[in-house]
Amino acid sequence: MVAAALDAMAGTRWGRWLGLVTAVWVQCISGNNYTFSNYSDSIKTLMGLTQLQLNGLSVAKDVGKAFGLLAGLASDRVPTWLLLAIGSVEGLLGYGAQWLVVSRTVAPLPYWQMCVFLCLGGNSTTWMNTAVLVTSIRNFRRNRGPVSGLLKGYVGLSTAIFTDVCSALFADDPASFLVMLAVVPAAVCAVAMVFLREGPSGGAAGAARDEEEDGRCFAAINSLAVAIALYLLAADLTGIGGGGGAVSGVFVAVLLVLLASPAVVPAHVAWKSWVSARKAANADLEEAGSDAAATTPLLVAAKAAEREDEPRGPGERPRLGEEHTVAQALTSLDFWLMFASFLMGVGTGLAVMNNLGQMGVAMGYTDVSLFVSMTSIWGFFGRIASGTISEHFIKTRAIPRPLWNAASQVLMAVGYIVMALAMPGSLFVGSVVVGVCYGVRLAVTVPTASELFGLKYYGLIYNILILNLPLGSFLFSGLLAGLLYDAQATAVPGGGNTCVGAHCYRLVFVIMAIACVVGFGLDVLLSIRTKRVYAKIHESKKSNRSAVVQRVS
Repeated sequence: MVAAALDAMAGTRWGRWLGLVTAVWVQCISGNNYTFSNYSDSIKTLMGLTQLQLNGLSVAKDVGKAFGLLAGLASDRVPTWLLLAIGSVEGLLGYGAQWLVVSRTVAPLPYWQMCVFLCLGGNSTTWMNTAVLVTSIRNFRRNRGPVSGLLKGYVGLSTAIFTDVCSALFADDPASFLVMLAVVPAAVCAVAMVFLREGPSGGAAGAARDEEEDGRCFAAINSLAVAIALYLLAADLTGIGGGGGAVSGVFVAVLLVLLASPAVVPAHVAWKSWVSARKAANADLEEAGSDAAATTPLLVAAKAAEREDEPRGPGERPRLGEEHTVAQALTSLDFWLMFASFLMGVGTGLAVMNNLGQMGVAMGYTDVSLFVSMTSIWGFFGRIASGTISEHFIKTRAIPRPLWNAASQVLMAVGYIVMALAMPGSLFVGSVVVGVCYGVRLAVTVPTASELFGLKYYGLIYNILILNLPLGSFLFSGLLAGLLYDAQATAVPGGGNTCVGAHCYRLVFVIMAIACVVGFGLDVLLSIRTKRVYAKIHESKKSNRSAVVQRVS
């Protein structure tokens, strides 16, 4: 009976918004895979590892995402709550084992066992991300860009949230940090299991008459997200949140209030729905007539959808923008253009994120937590802005979404050149640029895949695309950065090695800049090939807006 009531709630407009808010909370804690730099130095010291061996652990962490294919396969077969439960249990095991080692509760585990637990922790996020992305995009089919930007934006903030809270409460203690990574996601997922459910397609959330109000709701949640990012940015730059004491306690309390604040949006939508229901109960004939007129766009949209989904002839491939099977997507040139360009962007970005600790030491910094937070916060701005901006320009100019990926590749290449020059402040500038561009790539590619290949098998297609994360981590972080660093490093007593100076990573940055230029060319080619698809999406959105205007007038 409770399950039936929750499913009925998911079919309401306010229920979908409540589900989206809980999805936002899950994303706030599902970026734990990007926090390796915060405790990697402790693992390196405890286990006496070389940089290549440490990078092998970071690759193992990212290899966990390769097993996200299981989450993709399961997303069409099991309920959302089960996906979240699997992810939270894996996170408890993976990060819990790492905590046992870093806290010295147990002796350092054999290298291969550490690889397994890091892989478990990395895989946990794929179940969480698949659950929230697939469910939310299906619930808000007309707003894929804003949904993707919003959810991926909060993933970008999660690293800064974990880092700053740990700094405030536990003075950057790596063991306490790992406890947070293990326990907090499980608690948040327990809440999301109740409220995040897929509603029936074609419901209120997808109606043309609600599109304008949905836009206002997205703007409100985006504004709250920007407020959280600015709050974290101010805390990082001023250092006001760290060090413990009453000030740090106040900092964490205010942050928790800000994180809870998006719940105001579904509450507002529920209140408006209740008011509308009261009015409808006492409606006169004139109001009934206007309601009938309001349903017209839905009928028109339904007929259009039926025409678009007409079966094609036997053996005839679907066009871009139509529903593809996984096999059809994998035999499409456009899929592999997207896959390869995605590799160039996220692979090089992960190399920086995984090696920030050692990059900071090489350039003379003793504390790299500021750079980790900068990458996270500016990654948020890249994610949330690119999702909204790309959606706006599709609606107004029919500009293909992959063109924004191309622009991010150019900016990322410039960032790597700046870091290679090793001028004063170059690591700060580079971490900001890499954060922004990495965020753009994730937020833009997610809705692009659904627009080009459809939503029916989106969960699996999305997880095939993010195979780029372990692949990119292996190529650019494990091999490129690890081998070139060790070639420059000197051995230290007790095992391991170290390198100090701009030369440690210079060649790595130059090669990654070249990779980004290659990615730029691939994105431009994909943009040209998908112009027709985005022209059709533009016309569809334009006709929906016209229908709304006619109804209002």
